[in-house]
Parts: sequence; structure tokens; C-alpha cells
Amino acid sequence: MADSIPAAAGVQPTTSPAPDPFGQGRILAAFRSLKHRNFRLFFGGQIISLVGTWMQTIAQAWLIYRLTGSSVLLGVLGFVSQIPIFLLSPIGGLAADRWSRRRVVIMTQAASMLLAFILAALTLTGRIRIWEIMCLATLLGMVNAFDVPARQSFLIEMVGRENLLNAIALNSSMFNGARLVGPAIAGFLVAWIGEGWCFFANGVSYFAVIAGLLMMHIKKSHAAHDGSSPLEKLREGFRFARHTVPIRALLLLVAPVSFMTLPFSVLMPIFADRILHGGASAYGTLMGAVGVGALFGALALAMRQELRGLGNIVAYSAIGLGASLILFSASRLYWLSLVALALSGFAMMMQFAAINTLIQAMVPDRLRGRVMSIYSMMFLGMTPLGSLLAGAIADRIGAPVTVAMGGLASLVGGAVFARKWPSMRAPARELVAAQGMTRPIPPPDASAPPS
Repeated sequence: MADSIPAAAGVQPTTSPAPDPFGQGRILAAFRSLKHRNFRLFFGGQIISLVGTWMQTIAQAWLIYRLTGSSVLLGVLGFVSQIPIFLLSPIGGLAADRWSRRRVVIMTQAASMLLAFILAALTLTGRIRIWEIMCLATLLGMVNAFDVPARQSFLIEMVGRENLLNAIALNSSMFNGARLVGPAIAGFLVAWIGEGWCFFANGVSYFAVIAGLLMMHIKKSHAAHDGSSPLEKLREGFRFARHTVPIRALLLLVAPVSFMTLPFSVLMPIFADRILHGGASAYGTLMGAVGVGALFGALALAMRQELRGLGNIVAYSAIGLGASLILFSASRLYWLSLVALALSGFAMMMQFAAINTLIQAMVPDRLRGRVMSIYSMMFLGMTPLGSLLAGAIADRIGAPVTVAMGGLASLVGGAVFARKWPSMRAPARELVAAQGMTRPIPPPDASAPPS
């Protein structure tokens, strides 16, 4: 299949690499966003905070499972922790377009820290109840509804257009590096000293990211306010996403995969305990395997210096995610399950980071927060609905069949997208050029051979 966003006559991606027979430039280019001081501060603080976040995620799910042994409640936990993103993300996106994105992120990180300390205090004192876990998870989801759109749209302010693709990939590698370390630490700590200390460590980790944000020097930007009502601003973002065919197609792929496929993670305690006969440490290792694959996927994207081919990556990664999860659902061997989950993580990261990059490359700055909030709704907001359904289905027909059904949905979705995308390359190319993500090609005698 041809490249997903071929260069138009007279333009090519801004980050087209120079010839490098030894590949050293590609390796160095994988970290080029770190030349920006603001992004270095963000990267350093976030990686510490995200390790704590993954520790809390793993420990919280294990606490629910230890207290109840219920797959249904695992699904409910996934539902209440992320459904606020589906409901409130548009408001969060509007906030990101109206106010300082850095200030929004500082406030959301401070609120998340407070909730982590409350959860730690209740757990360490032995007063924690199921309803309290659910309430705190819901409040954290409400915070994330404002945090995710603001953080996603804040990246371009830290690195500029020329390094946006790399910053998204490095941000994803940071997230999944934390996914690798956090579950492993959580699995050890849960087995050794209990869940409460994982929650406490997460609260402490927020100091790093808040400090980094406060130390940044960000140019003041003018608020996108033209007198329109907030409701009209929200409608404007939805209209753009609905009528922009390439963005709509990407979002329509994200939604079913997030709804039917990604909830496999909420059923992981069942695989760790009942199917593979491990415990909390096995649970952490299984989730860590997803992180290993996702980390390699993010680093592979970070070495890319152009937008070409991302549409193909989206399609093939969705197919790969589905196939690897079907393999995982059928496995009863611990090592094979780890391999399948690593492949799942790789494919999942390639798919969603590529979609994130394509959308950000096509959306105007004034709509960035609102359109990324719609992406958050489809990516993170659909997952809780699927988690609730997955928990109920798994209780009736078993976790393996439930995960296999989700894998099939991703496989079919990727195949459909692969067939539809070629007709959308031309409008995608025009949108990318309109946002200044391209630059002139050198004269014909100095240009690279046509693709």
C-alpha cells in the first residue's frame, strides 16, 4: 500500500530526514524534542508521576479484586474511573482553548495528588470501603477529563510544530516506560506491604511534575475568545471533527477499538489468578509486558521524522492488536501470554500514537483543545463503557472469550480502515499543509527521487 500522506506537488513533510547510511541520525532524532528546556522539564516530571499513577492503577484494581473477587466490580471500577472523561472532556477541551494550558495542567495535577493522598490515608488506616474506592476513582476521572485535553494540546507550545510528531512519540514512550516500571513495583509492594503505600507513593510523585511545570517559561498566548458562547464553541469543535473526513475516519476507528478491545486490561487480574495461576506479582508482570511492547512501539515512532505512512501504521496496528489479543485469550502458557501481551502493547501504541499525531497535524491551533477532547472521549471515554460490559460478559462466558471478542473487533476495524484510508489521503495532505506542517521541496535537481 502506498504512503498514507504522500507529498503534494511542491511540499513535503517538515521533518524529512537527510541521508544517513549508518542510522545514527535516526537514533539521535528520536530524542530531538528534549533539546527544548520546557519539554525536558515536562518529561522528567511526568515520568516520575506516571510511574506512581501506574502503581496506583494496579494496586487499586488488585485491592478491589482482593476484597471482592468479582470480575463485575473490576469492570465497574474501570467504568467509574473513565466515564467522566467521556462526559466532561468537551468542557475540558474548551478550557484548554480558553485558558492557559499550563495552568490547567498544574491544577489537575494538584487535584490528582490530593485524591491519591486521601486514598492512601483511608487504605493505610484500614477504613477503606468499596464505595469509597469507587467515589475517589470517579473524582479522578473528572480531573482527567480536564487534564488529558490540556496536556495533549500543550505539547505544541513546548516544542513547536517541527518537533510535534517526536514529542507525541516521546510522551507515549514516557507513558509506557512508566507502564513497564509502575506495575512491576506495584506488584512487589502489594505483595510485600499492601496497596496503601502504592497510593502514598503516587501522591508523592506528583511533586515532581508540578515542580517542572512551575519552572517552565511559556510564551503568553491569546485566548481563543471571539464573543461566542461556550455552547457555540463546543459545537464548533464537534462540527470540525464531523465534517473533516480524515479526522472523522480516525475517530470512528478509535471508538470501537476503545469500546470493545482495550477493556482487556480490566480483566487481567482474572488471567493472572484463575487462568495462569499467579498472584499480584504475576498481574504486575502481565501488565508490564504490555508496557514493554508499547515502549518499543513509542520509540519506533519517535525515530520517524515524517508523517508519511502513518495511515498505514494505524490500519496494520489495529489488525495486529486484534490478532495478538486473540492469541493471548487462547494461551494457557505464562511465557506465551507475556509474548502476546508485548505484541499487543506494541500494536496498541503504534496505532493510537499515530492517530494522535495525524489528528494534531490536521487540526488548527484554535480548535486543538476541543478536537483533542473528542479524541479523548473516543479513546479514554469509550473504554469505561466497554469495561462495564466486559466485566458483565466475562462473568457469564469467561474472560478468555470476552478478550477474544474484543480482539476480533480490532482486527475487523483495522481491515475496514485499511480499505477506506486511500481515498482520504488527498484531503489529509491538504489539511496537514494548511496547518504549516510542510515545507517547500528543494529544486528538482537537488530533490530526492519521487516515491
